[in-house]
Amino acid sequence: MSRTRDPKRAEWLTIAEVLAELGGGLARSTFNEWRAKKVAPRCIKLPNNQIRIRRSDFESWLEGRTEEAA
Repeated sequence: MSRTRDPKRAEWLTIAEVLAELGGGLARSTFNEWRAKKVAPRCIKLPNNQIRIRRSDFESWLEGRTEEAA
């Protein structure tokens, strides 16, 4: 018996994927600065030191940035 899951809810993005979704014009160093300033979307550091961002956290963060710009 298979369980139905919302694929977006459990999806994890790499920093490269986040940057690509933001338009591809941002450098990774910019994202790292955002992390240092605590203005980036919530990130998870894996045991292998790679960073992942839950899609739902990214979308919430992006929505918040859009509202601030309006």
